[in-house]
Amino acid sequence: MDVKLDSSRPVKHVDRKELYTNLEARVSYLHSFLDFNSSDVEALASGAKYIKALIPAVVNIVYKKLLESDITSRAFHTRNTIDETPMDEYLHEESPQIQRRKMFLRWYLMRICSDPTQMDFWRYLDKVGMLHCGRGRMNPLNIEYMHLGVCLGFIQDVALVRAIGKVIWIQNDLFAKWYVRDGEEFAGKSPDIDADKEDYLGDKKILGESIASGSSSEDDQTSVPSCPAPSDAGACPFPRSEVPAPAIETNVCAD
Repeated sequence: MDVKLDSSRPVKHVDRKELYTNLEARVSYLHSFLDFNSSDVEALASGAKYIKALIPAVVNIVYKKLLESDITSRAFHTRNTIDETPMDEYLHEESPQIQRRKMFLRWYLMRICSDPTQMDFWRYLDKVGMLHCGRGRMNPLNIEYMHLGVCLGFIQDVALVRAIGKVIWIQNDLFAKWYVRDGEEFAGKSPDIDADKEDYLGDKKILGESIASGSSSEDDQTSVPSCPAPSDAGACPFPRSEVPAPAIETNVCAD
């Protein structure tokens, strides 16, 4: 059977090796495939203030879900989801360690409301993926991919705009990038990874407010602010145009 090709439709070349060794090429491919474009950037800009208003409720809902099952709750003690040693006592939502993790999730969600036209936005999402697979930390954190994927799906369910769903899906791919074995023949071709602070990208602080001296951190042995509330440093840089609230219902409610 002869197969006729449509020569009038150009086929865009995608370099497979680049997808596994060049973050910009991978993000560009994902943008193209998902049709992440200026309309999505505008939607993020106009919807940012509504999304940010929901962040505290979303954080509480996510951590309530994570603490429901022993396999995810135990990870806050063991720093992995492989160790199935029975625990005498599990952390609860008001535990200092959980409060601290809630702070980082708030900062992460605030970061998603920032400028996706900047490559640092996607470098940070890639770093989040790397930090959960036992790399880039002085105290490694190993969370199996299925728990990360389903958590992103849970967060996406309460997203206000379709554009946020696209960003979360790209974050899902950047988790998978560090876990799946596709492209492993290119191992060692990516830049070397240096362990640094969770809220930094290299020497650049990208989350939260200025670090207060005297506060300790279990995760990276660095100082963290004592107050869990995020500051204006994590605010969305998009213009704050006055737009009507989108007529989209969500299932988010504060506890």
